[in-house]
Amino acid sequence: MDASVLGQFKDLGLGAVLALSACGSGWGAGVAGMSAIGAWKKNYNQNKTASFMLVAFVGSPLTQTIYGMIVMNKLFELASKGLYCWGIGALSGLAIGLSAYWQGKCAACACDAMGETNKGFGNYIVVLGMTETVALFVMAFTLGILGKLGAGL
Repeated sequence: MDASVLGQFKDLGLGAVLALSACGSGWGAGVAGMSAIGAWKKNYNQNKTASFMLVAFVGSPLTQTIYGMIVMNKLFELASKGLYCWGIGALSGLAIGLSAYWQGKCAACACDAMGETNKGFGNYIVVLGMTETVALFVMAFTLGILGKLGAGL
């Protein structure tokens, strides 16, 4: 491939990390949101108070988009110096996005359980925090690697 063709892909890692993180956040929040709506519907049908706390579960996967943006900003710094990390961007974005998706699946289960019993909020948040930790690890380790790569420039 000549340089002009490769030049078209210079921002691939930048776009991939943010896009894949955001896709995971969207899918996770969507899955959790559908479950929250179902739980609220059951509560309304039974003339029970519907817990607004389910919104915390629905929103939990959204933070992974922020992690993707933080990694993207570091990738941008390196790209402006001529170092293009496509693989790191794509793979870290995928890992962060998958964390968000599975967090949303866990949040959906939490919505169902909380909607039925109105108990266990703290326990459910702990589980969501554990799935969040995967994305935090990916972000931290990726920033560490990128920092070492950038030090050589």
